[in-house]
Amino acid sequence: MGVTVIGLGPGAGADLTGRALAALEACDLIVGYTSYVALLEGMFPEKERRATGMRREVDRCRMAVEEAAQGRAVALVCSGDPGVYGMAALVYEVAQDYPPIDIEVVPGITAACGGAALLGAPLTQDFAVVSLSDLLTPWEVIETRLTLAARADFVLCLYNPASRGRPDHLKRACAVLLRELPAGTPCGYVRHVGRAGEEAHTCTLGELGAVPADMFTTVFVGSRRTQLLDGKLVTPRGYLQRRGRTE
Repeated sequence: MGVTVIGLGPGAGADLTGRALAALEACDLIVGYTSYVALLEGMFPEKERRATGMRREVDRCRMAVEEAAQGRAVALVCSGDPGVYGMAALVYEVAQDYPPIDIEVVPGITAACGGAALLGAPLTQDFAVVSLSDLLTPWEVIETRLTLAARADFVLCLYNPASRGRPDHLKRACAVLLRELPAGTPCGYVRHVGRAGEEAHTCTLGELGAVPADMFTTVFVGSRRTQLLDGKLVTPRGYLQRRGRTE
């Protein structure tokens, strides 16, 4: 018995891995954020479910750990991958206050991978993932990370680009990036990856700040190598560039 922290993928359903399905089948109780538990609607109807709202992450983890300490097999579900801006680390932290329990992390397809596949192949070279949410990280730190990543010529994947409480964060991030990168840098953004209403678009860095983004949007900023090929955002790995195109 213990807690299995499960990544549901960007939209559950078709993006749910075999390991995740098996772990959900084996659990007694499913715990998670209301929207993530809802992704499993119609699946595992025999399982008990408990959900909490936004900003109650610690409560969810404590609930899961407490139930596991009483001998239950608990599945704590997260969108995407639980180790990428998910609950995996918090479960380990919270568990320090309880008798030892087994904790297992089941990976899922994170939005960076799911979104990149929709846009083409933007992450084939080195890349960095940065969240624009300053709820837990000061904006000054986020700005430094954006600046240094752009200066180092990483492709950037931006999570949490905007919300009701921070509607201008993507615009602010673009202003930071434009100090280091040309306005014509190829970019892309995706919404509702793996869910109803899924969409993917390309644009330039100069245009990106005006994109209507929200918490369901994942943004990609190309490096100096990134280009549009037949409308797809592609960062070459370097094979053709190394061997030449005369073969």
